[in-house]
Amino acid sequence: MAGTRCARVRRKLLWRWRRNPLRRRSDRVETWIVLTTWIVALAGGLLAGKAAGSAMEDDLAHRRAAVHAVSAVLTEDADAAPAVTEDGIGATVHAKVRWTAPDGSVHNGLARTAPGRAKGSPVTVWIDRRGDVVRAPLAADQAGLQSALTGVLVAAGTGALSFGCGRLARLRLDRRRMRDWESEWARVAPSGGRT
Repeated sequence: MAGTRCARVRRKLLWRWRRNPLRRRSDRVETWIVLTTWIVALAGGLLAGKAAGSAMEDDLAHRRAAVHAVSAVLTEDADAAPAVTEDGIGATVHAKVRWTAPDGSVHNGLARTAPGRAKGSPVTVWIDRRGDVVRAPLAADQAGLQSALTGVLVAAGTGALSFGCGRLARLRLDRRRMRDWESEWARVAPSGGRT
């Protein structure tokens, strides 16, 4: 029973490749379109996803290397209640801070801090090479997750694009088959509309 079932499945999967005297050239073209579509979808999707994930991981690592944390001091009291944003209530507020850049110059600016902190409280801010405040970089595990998700999305998009292109090619092939069939039917059909 199992051997018969396996043979049926194999025949069903390989029906496009069997020899048949009635098989047209367009059938062979369709076979190659389907095979190429699957190869590009699987192999191309995997390669594109891997490349995109690696590029994202390298970019995030470069961003982490380009910034560093410094100690700053609040120059005013931070608001007691965080602002309401589109996503809900934020966990931090903006407050004025003062910090010293790596070159020794003193800078003032806005940074995110916990709500309700008093003037003179120490806070940690992230600065770039010029000494400007920037967002904190993603942690290594968050960067890895974002890179993996980017790779998965690019792989899925590449696969979907290749399937769409394959489907478009098969649609054009089907239209051509219908035109060929109509012209051949017009040539060999009985006159008078009777069969």
